[in-house]
Amino acid sequence: MFNNRNYNRTFFNAPQSVTSFVAAFLEPTITVVTFLMVMAWHGEPVFRASMALCLLVFALTFPGRNRFHDNRLEAAVDIGTSWVSMLAILWLCGYATNSLHFFDSEVMLTWGVLTPLLQWAAVLIGKWVLSHRAAQPFARRRAIVVGAGPLGGKVARALQNNSEMGIEFVGYFDDRTDSRVLPEAVSMRLGGLRDVANYVYAHGVHEVYITLPLGSQPRIVELLEAVQGTTASLYFVPDVFGISIIQGRLQDMNGVPVVGICETPFTGTNALVKRISDIVLASIILVMISPILIGLAIAVKLSSPGPVIFKQRRNGLDGEEIMVYKFRSMRVMDNGVVVKQATKGDPRITPLGAFIRKTSLDELPQFVNVLQGRMSIVGPRPHAVAHNEEYRRLIKAYMVRHKVKPGITGWAQVNGCRGETETIEKMQARVEYDLEYLRNWTLALDLQIIIRTVRLMVFDRNAY
Repeated sequence: MFNNRNYNRTFFNAPQSVTSFVAAFLEPTITVVTFLMVMAWHGEPVFRASMALCLLVFALTFPGRNRFHDNRLEAAVDIGTSWVSMLAILWLCGYATNSLHFFDSEVMLTWGVLTPLLQWAAVLIGKWVLSHRAAQPFARRRAIVVGAGPLGGKVARALQNNSEMGIEFVGYFDDRTDSRVLPEAVSMRLGGLRDVANYVYAHGVHEVYITLPLGSQPRIVELLEAVQGTTASLYFVPDVFGISIIQGRLQDMNGVPVVGICETPFTGTNALVKRISDIVLASIILVMISPILIGLAIAVKLSSPGPVIFKQRRNGLDGEEIMVYKFRSMRVMDNGVVVKQATKGDPRITPLGAFIRKTSLDELPQFVNVLQGRMSIVGPRPHAVAHNEEYRRLIKAYMVRHKVKPGITGWAQVNGCRGETETIEKMQARVEYDLEYLRNWTLALDLQIIIRTVRLMVFDRNAY
């Protein structure tokens, strides 16, 4: 009847929740409205510069993060970190465009202090509203879990620990003996698989979570046919906890359901946001550090004969080889070749080279690589090609870090995994942080990493 390909889909994207929709507009709205209120309180007129700031802030904070399900302390820390990062970006933009004088310092200070407090207050109010609503009888939803194994236990604990969802976990159904199910599930087992449909119908169960392994497919099909005779919502929970999931997602490929196990976070609008932020920030930073770049270039040229810029081959996005720029820190050999790798204390490193290596100033030309599109400001640090060939055989999921562009700084670096990796344990720790970055990427996380990198370089002598 329906020939349009759009009607051949097997899976549809879940609609955005009401809380996520509210959160998307809540944070940017509070930020802008607070600024306008502070302006009015201090009797400051709203000129073109103020309106431009409001538009910029709204664009950078939209969509706001849904923090209604976080605990109070986590929400406060996340709001504070994101807001400090936002203020740092606004200050950099204002400094680079010489527009800081358009804004009254007292207004900006009041706005900077008041905004995160109001955001946190809004989160607390939202949490109270959700908890109050979930406690109402009409909002309670009874749920059961089919399968009392480790996966079923994970699902049950998730249901029990999130009271704001308004879900009441009733118990388990499983055909196995007590010795083969979770100890804590024995007392909560309500019957076997053949009892599920009758129990759902008799007790008004709203949600059924099926956690049986795929090897039980005939039983799953029989169970689905029985439960579909009730009004309960059915959910199948695949057991994917034994493998490393990177940006897992469900896609519909012309009617064929496809489960993504390992994917880059930078697809669709995320890729656009990442690239725009790289171009804007790299341009601002290059303008700000241009005197430093010129001074270092002259110093490198005078320190020893040879080129100012040293080019290294590294693996970039999808493992493709790229050329990465650095200020030369070593003497040129008699045959005119610059040594590609050097260990700490190598006598061929010039005194200036030792300094710029220690302070990471030799990495500054890589902001040009960012504008070229070879690198990103934040991402896994690029390793030597020879190192990649070695470690890809020794460390599980090592090459997954190449699902994104390499970065000048990264999540591993701000968490202490900096400098040389003499042992496989050090490299393993760095890779784990890189994979964690891929799983949890947001623009706010990038800004947080940039701020922490600057702080380490300024206040930590052993930072890099």
